[in-house]
Amino acid sequence: MSDVPLRPLRVMVVDDHPMWREAVARDLGEAGHDVVATAGEGRAAVRIAAAARPQVAVVDLQLPDLSGVEVTRRLAAADPPVRVLVLSASGEQQDVLEAVKAGATGYLLKSAAREEFLDAVRRTGEGDAVFTPGLAGLVLGEYRRLAAAPARADDDAPRLTERETEVLRLVAKGLTYKQIAQRLVLSHRTVQNHVQNTLGKLQLHNRVELVRYAIEKGLDEEE
Repeated sequence: MSDVPLRPLRVMVVDDHPMWREAVARDLGEAGHDVVATAGEGRAAVRIAAAARPQVAVVDLQLPDLSGVEVTRRLAAADPPVRVLVLSASGEQQDVLEAVKAGATGYLLKSAAREEFLDAVRRTGEGDAVFTPGLAGLVLGEYRRLAAAPARADDDAPRLTERETEVLRLVAKGLTYKQIAQRLVLSHRTVQNHVQNTLGKLQLHNRVELVRYAIEKGLDEEE
């Protein structure tokens, strides 16, 4: 089976180790993606991204100037926003949570296999929240802790349709778009559209924020 993706992505690689940066870029190129830029420093990455306009940025946390977390925050807040997949040697809870709170769509350890990495890049491009096994539970656990805090008034919260709520509930349970599509007998594209509509209504930026919202509402606990 070919590694070439159905929809090649414009990808940027940010890592301060030249050999690692080149190896990641090579793997992406061989898989059919368009590596539009590489950078070894955080400020350069933010500046270059504005011109190169990548859809996905693969970012290391350890950079010589700006931290990978700050780079993630700036890329996620760009117009248009860049989806960030953190690729790090650290699986420490604080590093993972800081990256996610900064807007990272996914977090993968550098020990991941090539196939796992390429799948993570593809899914990040689709807006899926992608985590090395074990880290997803850590993030959800933190969101549940935050959700236990006093709830803010939400009398003016936007109303979601029954289908949007149904999709949101499955997102909160950690299902991928593909799994949600199979569960609800919908197309992958329809599920993505429901998620995008929900993000727009709730004024959220990515699937990770959507999961937090759903947990705050207790949707992950409903059948």
